[in-house]
Amino acid sequence: MIPFSVLDLAPINEGSDAAASFRHTLEIAQHSEKWGYKRYWMAEHHGMPGIASAATAVLISHVAAGTSTIRVGAGGIMLPNHSPLVIAEQFGTLESLYPGRIDLGLGRAPGSDQITARALRRNLSSDADEFPRDVLELMDYMSDEPRQNVLAVPGKGLNVPIWILGSSLFGAQLAAALGLPYAFASHFAPQQMMQAVQLYKNTFKPSVHLDKPYVMLGFNVFAADTDDEAQYLATSWQQSFVNLRSGRPSRLPPPVRGYIDQLGPGAQDLLAHVLSCSAIGAPATVADQLKAFITQTGADELMITSNMFDHAARLRSYEITAQVRESL
Repeated sequence: MIPFSVLDLAPINEGSDAAASFRHTLEIAQHSEKWGYKRYWMAEHHGMPGIASAATAVLISHVAAGTSTIRVGAGGIMLPNHSPLVIAEQFGTLESLYPGRIDLGLGRAPGSDQITARALRRNLSSDADEFPRDVLELMDYMSDEPRQNVLAVPGKGLNVPIWILGSSLFGAQLAAALGLPYAFASHFAPQQMMQAVQLYKNTFKPSVHLDKPYVMLGFNVFAADTDDEAQYLATSWQQSFVNLRSGRPSRLPPPVRGYIDQLGPGAQDLLAHVLSCSAIGAPATVADQLKAFITQTGADELMITSNMFDHAARLRSYEITAQVRESL
């Protein structure tokens, strides 16, 4: 069976705070390592009241220090927000602290609104070539023999594995051209998933980094001991997603019975679309949905995310998912 990994946005619950979120993140990472997940990734977001993973490299170090074997990384760093040299130094530092365990996924979205992006002090260029140039600059800083005069210390020669992330065809083209692994954000933007995967595979150019295409797909899992309980627990994320797309980003709310039935047609259609890359239910239900998704997509790896309000239920969801993987 293909590897499963975990994507954690360090969600902040209603009535809670970032400190509690970070404690939960470490506990989930420690259990994920025990349950056989391959990677534990966190994503950069800014100005989001319900997401605490803004200082992504710091949080990666927190998780890596509390675990011993699982790979830990960024899914991803939003490179337009940063100087490539700074990211090379940050991830060179992480690789030096936790050798052989660090991944660096790169995205070109700001991970925020435009006002917040400006506050990050980066040039909001619309030049489509800037992200590829930044990726190449970053890769050069971390290579054995950089062409640039500036040295990344630490960073030079550490060759941290780099992934290209995306939710459109742009990332697929770039990952294929550079011969890098590709991760698609199908857990929240599934509309171009199959087209992007095929484009990546069909145009992939082998490189010193990778000899054949490697695709990881985001997938939501809300698993519980019964279908009814799983459907109930999933409503926290559903509320949060509808709030975000309605321009009202919020902390993760408690679950609500019958939430979808209370929505208008537009919001129901929105959820039906995004839930196309999700499994909600008891172990047997989740197993069927996971198997169907893997068969449909030909994914090489799944990045599982499970945003639930109750921490114990969230842990149980990841445990069930790991057990389901073994059964498959």
